Amino acid sequence: MKVRVRFAPSPTGPLHIGGVRTALYNYLFARQNGGDMILRIEDTDQTRFVPGAEQYIIEALDWLGIKFDEGVHLGGNYGPYRQSDRKPLYRQYAEQLLEGGWAYYAFDRPEELDAKRKEAEAQKKVFQYDCNTRGAMVNSLTLPADEVERRIASGEPYVVRFKFPENIDITVHDLIRGDVTMNSRLLDDKVLFKSDGMPTYHLANIVDDHLMEVSHVIRGEEWLPSAPLHVMLYKAFGWEETMPQFAHLPLLLKPEGNGKLSKRDGDRLGFPVFPLDWVNPETGEKSSGYREQGYLPQAVVNMLALLGWNPGSGVDDRSGVNPRLQELMSMDELIKLFSIEHISKSGARFNVEKAKWFNHEYLQQMSDEWLADQFLPQLKEHGVDAERDYVVKVCGMMKERLNFPQELWDQAHYFFVAPTEYDPKAVAKRWKPGMTTHMAKVIEILNTVPFEHDAIHHALLDEYILGNQLNMGQIMNSLRLAVVGNTVGPDMITLVLTIGKEETIRRVQRAIEVIGEIEN
Repeated sequence: MKVRVRFAPSPTGPLHIGGVRTALYNYLFARQNGGDMILRIEDTDQTRFVPGAEQYIIEALDWLGIKFDEGVHLGGNYGPYRQSDRKPLYRQYAEQLLEGGWAYYAFDRPEELDAKRKEAEAQKKVFQYDCNTRGAMVNSLTLPADEVERRIASGEPYVVRFKFPENIDITVHDLIRGDVTMNSRLLDDKVLFKSDGMPTYHLANIVDDHLMEVSHVIRGEEWLPSAPLHVMLYKAFGWEETMPQFAHLPLLLKPEGNGKLSKRDGDRLGFPVFPLDWVNPETGEKSSGYREQGYLPQAVVNMLALLGWNPGSGVDDRSGVNPRLQELMSMDELIKLFSIEHISKSGARFNVEKAKWFNHEYLQQMSDEWLADQFLPQLKEHGVDAERDYVVKVCGMMKERLNFPQELWDQAHYFFVAPTEYDPKAVAKRWKPGMTTHMAKVIEILNTVPFEHDAIHHALLDEYILGNQLNMGQIMNSLRLAVVGNTVGPDMITLVLTIGKEETIRRVQRAIEVIGEIEN
């Protein structure tokens, strides 16, 4: 049976990064096995539909390089790929279950169900519509056949519920967790179909997976409690021989404390939980995305792949590398190394600093020219008009200090504009009595020696500072303070050579005038 997997999100808002990981694992598995990847939009719950969410999902996955072979945006031989467009076909499958005794009509009104729940709460119990309670409810199992027909003919609202056999063990074989067994007495008779003609997730999901010939269902562990129902639906339809294999992925956990990673955690700790920026169409509230915060797609993919999966140990025969020694992996390398067997059963804790580390590492692989293209608009915003070749040179010098392209102005602005003020703490620590004399000597050296690295190094460091047994740290950091405005930056002589002799001298002279001589 050919490997066919699907990613089936609901268009109820932005795609959570946990959903992105699910899509990624499906993609890696499909590509490794020469299979197909399907994008199916599961919009059976129209009350939760959010305009723009479907296009957001498509754009986000495309940005990350997660490609599909079939889907709502591509078409294919198994469409349509949007469940609301498949609405007419679900009724026949609901009727098939009814005719086979695997489902029943239920007419219980919402207020009646609420009353049952409150009654159970009063007894410190939880009400569940199941094999233990359905005999006391208003459904086709308790009503005469003609009464059922009359209610349906009159247009009375109803739902179709699955009828679990009483007291049987249902085993789900999970590729990550092994065999998971539940007894049917613990399972509620889920709603499969509503009188408005719309199926619930459970019925549509199984029917679509069968008709689309899905071979493996790789999804989040929140669906594990529903897996026994899905297994029984395959049995009820007589589709056991082609039932897909299941793999339920561990949760993405918040960076600290207990629980699933949420938008609230991102807002609190200052990191995105969505791949792209999202603006809520109803409230106008904006949620930040990885793309707009400067993350590279390959960094996000690499980071997510290792949240809940590891490539094992030893040299992999397919790639010829030791994956334990290689934390940075391209999409092609991930495809070669990926295996469901190495997915963890336990949740994976999100690490904000590790996400930044991945981005830093991938940023180092980008060309200086690419980085300059990111920097030029920032310079323009600050009123700086610089030659592109100069910007490329600066980016090459400063790249190692960056986690994100947006940090370029903060890290490198002094290559383009002279400081207008000086860090008071640095002045107090470095600009000691006699420093104006030392800075004047720097100007003299720059004006008299060849303007190249070795000559300046020899005259300033070897002859003047070391030759006179002066404090190297005090003088060089004061020079940096004069040129930059604080005491951070690249190699000082390289910086001087980059901004030029005249600009360096102008900045040092201004510092002498503004900061002045410090008295003992």
